[in-house]
Amino acid sequence: MENGNTLQISSSPHFHCGETTPKIMWSVVVCLVPAAVWGVYNFGLKSLLVLLVSIGAATGTEFLITALQKKKSTLFDGSAFLTGLLVGFNMPPAVPGFIPILASVFAIALVKHSFGGLGRNWMNPALAGRVFAMFCWTGEMTTWSAPLSSPDAFTGATPLALGTEKFLGTGSYLDLFLGRISGCIGEVSALFLLLGTIYLFIKKIITWEIPVSYIGSFTILTFIFGGIPEGHGIFSGDIFFHLLSGGLILGAFYMATDMVTSPLTWKGMLIFGTGCGFFTFLIRIFGGFPEGVSLAIILMNIFVPLINRCTKPLKFGLVKENKK
Repeated sequence: MENGNTLQISSSPHFHCGETTPKIMWSVVVCLVPAAVWGVYNFGLKSLLVLLVSIGAATGTEFLITALQKKKSTLFDGSAFLTGLLVGFNMPPAVPGFIPILASVFAIALVKHSFGGLGRNWMNPALAGRVFAMFCWTGEMTTWSAPLSSPDAFTGATPLALGTEKFLGTGSYLDLFLGRISGCIGEVSALFLLLGTIYLFIKKIITWEIPVSYIGSFTILTFIFGGIPEGHGIFSGDIFFHLLSGGLILGAFYMATDMVTSPLTWKGMLIFGTGCGFFTFLIRIFGGFPEGVSLAIILMNIFVPLINRCTKPLKFGLVKENKK
């Protein structure tokens, strides 16, 4: 007590940064718009339809579940819209419409709301939807369309499926960077995905720890061992080909950095990102799939509670005991 006023002590945080869930979610959506526009330009209106049905199924499922539970609608916080958009980003352009619909329903109903809704899911919903679709309809999820921006490109396979030498025999690193290649709708253009990440870093929606440790560990391992499957020995992996192919850029900056399913501490983020890079390398280079980003991130999502416990900072005022 001092001057008749009671001193009240509450737990942190004591200051509000001004950011809200809707602001963050819609900001990420805006950052993905350039890549979405390129995907539609690159693959045609069929890809726009895939994005629309993915978003529609995700937002519709969100509305229905909250209505059935008689809870306040969370439709406009942007989380369901973003999940649907990312599900669409991870779909082949000509995939049958029922697949992105079911993938979005799976992501929202089973991965998000069965664990209590936003903030309680233990894995990234959009990635879970993509993996669910991949294992249920493998043929449809691995059937690719030639990009309209490069009519001479291979129609039946992505650069990763073709391999470094075969792709570079007809394509180039510039094609990979711009996105003039076959692949999923939203993952092909490193350029437009990276443009969006600039804003994410400026607004501090994401930090450097996960993307840098993810891409860094993947790059090192790929350079050392990535050439072995093609008969080139160690220290001969084509770094640029693997960095610009597949879903690595989309996964590292937009999926692995999900606030709900990634670690809380900076040490934990470094461990998480390094693990994502390791599993992506292992699956992509030596596994049975040409791509490994989705599975790698989901595998590391499983370890997040353990990582948080092991990297939990010491409470202010406490001293570590020296074990004798």
